[in-house]
This record gives sequence, structure tokens and C-alpha cells, in this order.
Amino acid sequence: MSSVDIPTASASGPEEGAVRWRRFFPALLGTGVLSAAMVLLTAQGVLAAQFSISGLPFTVTADRLDGTGFEQFAALDHMVEGSPNEGDTGGQVVVIVSAIDRAELTNLCQSVDMGGMVLKITAGNAGKPVKARTLVVDSDSITGDADFSKIDIGQDASTLDKVPGVKGGIGIFAQQADTVVIEKLRQNNWATTASAFTLPNLRMSFASEGC
Repeated sequence: MSSVDIPTASASGPEEGAVRWRRFFPALLGTGVLSAAMVLLTAQGVLAAQFSISGLPFTVTADRLDGTGFEQFAALDHMVEGSPNEGDTGGQVVVIVSAIDRAELTNLCQSVDMGGMVLKITAGNAGKPVKARTLVVDSDSITGDADFSKIDIGQDASTLDKVPGVKGGIGIFAQQADTVVIEKLRQNNWATTASAFTLPNLRMSFASEGC
């Protein structure tokens, strides 16, 4: 599993550093109760219903992301049984869940390699950013230059409250902040959900190269 480096800033002011998520994966996998917790939280309406991922990762980039209400914690994504994309994963992928209550993304690009063809989507240019509500992204790699305000690191994921309706499992390492700004954002994603998604200047096409 790859570590995730996000240059961060403290709540008192920006400074260079890194958040490494490798240390919280043992806590995630060692609980043995994450799947049951996720089912329970979904039944209680705390989480949106989870869908089975295709097993095809996709790249997302943006010149800048501005978010209000930010949460981040670990979870497991599942493919349908017998998926041809399982590989050596066993149909499960450990992901970093990044949730933002209100998000704006400038010069968004999304691409997925479909085996000889790349499906590419761009939006949010010409001074009109992409806007999303209750944006939840499942990733295994995130890079960029990040600034957080009023950040809490090491919080139990079941107690997060910055994004209404989104929490993690009990005993899972998490962090949350009032705001987040990430420049030169790049993600390797497995799933994205949002309660609302507005994409000005949307363009979707097949291309020879991804984002």
C-alpha cells in the first residue's frame, strides 16, 4: 500500500511538512469491525449507501481546491464478487476517504484508462470553478500543497462533525478541519460521490493521454 504525502500547514500558520497515512492502516485493519461498523452507520443514515467499485482507478487533477468543512479517514472499498479487475487485491481496496461539505475546484481534469482508450473529462475553467456539495472521494494516493485551518489530527473517525452525514468507523484514525486549500492537487481515486455537482464548461471525450 502506498503512503500518502500531503504538504500541510498548521492551524497557526503555513509550514512545510507531510502527513503519512501508513501508520493508521494497522489501526484500520486491526479492528476487525470496520465492515460491520460501516453497515451499521449506513443503516443509521450516517453514511450514504456504499456502492461496489468497478476496480478501475481514475486520476483527478485540479489547479486548486477550496473546501469548507473537511474530514479524512480510512475505509475499505469493495468490488463485486468475481470482478475481472480484482487482480491481487481480493476485491478490496484500502482507501483514504476525503469528505468536504462545500468544495470548489479550478481546472478540474478526470481521466480513466479503459484499456487502449482514455476517457477524459475537463471542467471548471474560464473563471467558473466546479462546485460540489457533500463531496466524498475515496483515494489511495493524494499529492498537492495543502493548507488547513483549525485542524484536529488523531480524532476518532466516528466523532467527525465537519461534513453532515459523513463519519467513519469507531477506533479509526481521522482528521478534520474547518477549511482546506490544496494547490496542484492530484489524486488516484476509486470512487466519488456528491449530493450536488456543478461542472461549468464540461467537456468529455476520448483522448490519447490522461490528466
